[in-house]
Amino acid sequence: MRFMRVGPVGRERPVLYVDGRHFDLSSVTADIDGDFLAGDGVQRARKATDLPEVDITGQRVGAPVARPGVVLCVGQNYAAHAAESGAEPPTAPIIFYKAPNTVVGPYDDVLVPRGSTKTDWEVELAVVIGRRARYLASPAEALGHIAGYALSNDVSERDFQLAVSGGQWSKGKSCETFQPLGPWLVTADEIEDPQALRLRSWVNGEPRQDSSTKDMIFDVGYLVWHLSQYTVLDPGDVINTGTPQGVALSGRFPYLAEGDVMEVEIDGLGRQRSTLGSA
Repeated sequence: MRFMRVGPVGRERPVLYVDGRHFDLSSVTADIDGDFLAGDGVQRARKATDLPEVDITGQRVGAPVARPGVVLCVGQNYAAHAAESGAEPPTAPIIFYKAPNTVVGPYDDVLVPRGSTKTDWEVELAVVIGRRARYLASPAEALGHIAGYALSNDVSERDFQLAVSGGQWSKGKSCETFQPLGPWLVTADEIEDPQALRLRSWVNGEPRQDSSTKDMIFDVGYLVWHLSQYTVLDPGDVINTGTPQGVALSGRFPYLAEGDVMEVEIDGLGRQRSTLGSA
């Protein structure tokens, strides 16, 4: 199943997407959030009949999950990206937090922060938690705690992240609008193998990243299991699983500026288009 949230900021309504058609889920749930995922929301949506079809033409598409408790991110999880960052591949997952209020819709504008000269793009596979994960026994068990997957752009400001970080990365990750997410939350049963998905990005129509999740150093199951040993993951929480090579930090491409257009895409998870504005 593919879930969406459509409407103005703060007033999105839940929508089910099926083969190019959209159906109002308001009779099933008030929103696509942690409570919906933790309960029997997905099952109720599967069983729902006579859902009214809606035309979303011209309407804003919001992030497919409302109000995640945390956005957890994994750094340097592709060997080639670690190399272009000037680092050795990590021997354990590098974890940092991104402020949840950075989450915006897949077509919303992204704001270049005041004083920024190094705003960067990062296409990523996002994992959305469906069942509370605490001290899980194994990566295999961890997969059963995933509600689904979404397309993510872990937008970053590299000077804030590295030069004035104070030793951690969240300054460069938590700027306003720095977490486009969606358009869909695709349930886990729809993704046969999360380690076999092509990721791509473009800036102003020019190719940047083109890789596969098979190149992750730490796979999805391992990441959820690993994180559960150190923190409790609750339904609706989002995990960004890392980005492949091809970002501006590599030195091969210019950083983003106001007026630029970012596009990111993952097989089966949709495509985003974000225009860079000014904060």
